[in-house]
Amino acid sequence: MSERDHPTTPTPTAAPAPTAPTDLYRHGLQLLLDKDIDGWVALFDDHAVFEFPFAPDGYPKRLEGRAAIAAYMRDYPDHIDLHAFPHLEIHRTEAPDTLVVEMRAVGRIVATGAPYEMAYIAVVTVVQDRITHYRDYWNPLAVPASMNEANAPLSPAS
Repeated sequence: MSERDHPTTPTPTAAPAPTAPTDLYRHGLQLLLDKDIDGWVALFDDHAVFEFPFAPDGYPKRLEGRAAIAAYMRDYPDHIDLHAFPHLEIHRTEAPDTLVVEMRAVGRIVATGAPYEMAYIAVVTVVQDRITHYRDYWNPLAVPASMNEANAPLSPAS
C-alpha cells in the first residue's frame, strides 16, 4: 500500500530553523532597501544596543533597546532613499555569533535629491535569531552637507 491509500497524520510543524547571522544581516539590508523599517527593527532583541562610535555632536552615540532603535529609525526613509549596497563583505569571527561587515550604501538624499554614498564597517552580534549588539563605524566626515541641513539620520543601518 502506498501513502495515497492511507491518509497520513499531519506531522507537527517544526520550529523554523535558526537563521545564520550572515543571512539575518543580508535580510536586514533588503528590508532597508524595501523601506520596511518596522521589519528591520523587528530583527533586534528587545534589549539590543546600537552604538555609533564616530557620531558627531548632536547625534546619538548609543541607543539602548528596540524601542529606542525604532524611534531613531522611524523617519529614515523620509531622509535617505537607499538604492543599493553595491559592496558587501561579511566576515565571520572566532565568536560564531559575531560578524564584521564592510559595505557601501548608495541612494539619494530625499530633501535635496543629492546623491548619497557612504562606506561602513559594522560589528554585529546575533543571538537566537535577534541582533543583540550593533556597532556602526561610519565616517561622519563623508556626510554630505545637505544631509546635515536636513538633520537626517546619518547611518542607513542605524
